[in-house]
Amino acid sequence: MAMLTVRNLPDDVHRALRVQAALHGRSTEAEVREILAHAVKPETRVRMGDALATLSRQVGLTNEDFDVFQQVSDQSPAEPMRFE
Repeated sequence: MAMLTVRNLPDDVHRALRVQAALHGRSTEAEVREILAHAVKPETRVRMGDALATLSRQVGLTNEDFDVFQQVSDQSPAEPMRFE
């Protein structure tokens, strides 16, 4: 795992972090990890799979709509390219 050093952190910010960590029952280091994780990976972010599933439901796609791809797709194994 990566390590991060934060220099020149004001004393009042460090005190506030220690207090917040204590209120959450964590170490200051664990509190900072949690804060950073929520800042860069919020739970409200849009996940691609969820967005595609929602879109397909909105337009009314069903599993049967995709069955046609199985019927028309070429099931033979691909052959490697030849450079002759």
